[in-house]
Amino acid sequence: MRRGCLPAIATVRLLVSGCHSKYVEATITNKTGEPLNVVQVEYPTASFGTQLLNPGESFHYRFKLIGSGPIKLSYLDAAKHEHQQTGPSVNEGQEGRLTLVFKTQDHVDFETSLRP
Repeated sequence: MRRGCLPAIATVRLLVSGCHSKYVEATITNKTGEPLNVVQVEYPTASFGTQLLNPGESFHYRFKLIGSGPIKLSYLDAAKHEHQQTGPSVNEGQEGRLTLVFKTQDHVDFETSLRP
């Protein structure tokens, strides 16, 4: 009886572990004291963003990496000046966290914790 259960248990474990979907949990945080407008993050094959990010607010987004290349950021500061910045490169199939922190209105820090 026990021998018959082992293949069934192995099959269930394989099915459960094979269903893991890899994604990146992104957070954009505004610590500048001024609002940021039209914040857009481009990653390989797609983009996401928010129209307005007030001081102290965070915006959360979850995405799947399809393709490889750099993360690009564009936004308008409180004076409506456009800024662009290129961040780290990412690779298809990676998962983990991407954090963008605005400490000043003219620069964002990219923090990544991605694994293959």
